[in-house]
Amino acid sequence: MAAVIASMVPGDDAGWAERHRFTNEVTALLAARYGRWTCGWHWAVGEGGGGGVVTQWCCASHSVGEPVATAALVVASLLEWRDWLEELADRFEQLAPPHGAHAEDRSWHLERAATRLVTVVMDRTGAQCGWYGLCHTVLTWFLSSTGMGAQDAKAAVDTAIGGRFESWIAPSRTLIDTVGEDLAVELTGVQPYREH
Repeated sequence: MAAVIASMVPGDDAGWAERHRFTNEVTALLAARYGRWTCGWHWAVGEGGGGGVVTQWCCASHSVGEPVATAALVVASLLEWRDWLEELADRFEQLAPPHGAHAEDRSWHLERAATRLVTVVMDRTGAQCGWYGLCHTVLTWFLSSTGMGAQDAKAAVDTAIGGRFESWIAPSRTLIDTVGEDLAVELTGVQPYREH
């Protein structure tokens, strides 16, 4: 795969559009070969990366260079992204409400999951540029993993976050707790209890 990616790298004189096209073509190649999970391989931390967790890749402008080195960065970034997804899968399993939980218990689990997931995304992204987009995605994925439909999960997360997170600003503990509580109440109609 590294050899194929190296053969795709544009020349040294390539402009932004060609480097960006390269990133899109690599994403399409990886997705066709390994599946849709690969699509976040270039979601890097910071302004150039769109608010992701990948540290191996910066952006097309800074990461695309010599073909062999660029291919190595793509592979390292893909592996880093895969590690993140596996970490999330483990977290989702640990944080999911138990099957058949009553509304109050389910509310507590959802509030707890939301606050922990927001915190881990904030920590891993440094709350840099666009971090809240990945936060939104992770919460949506979590709700989907519990059996909720993707559109319903997205709508619930939209309502809970409601534009309250911003680039370059780490939310306060109170705001994170409020988002978690709002999500839990939205989905269960019951206030999560704190004594659990």
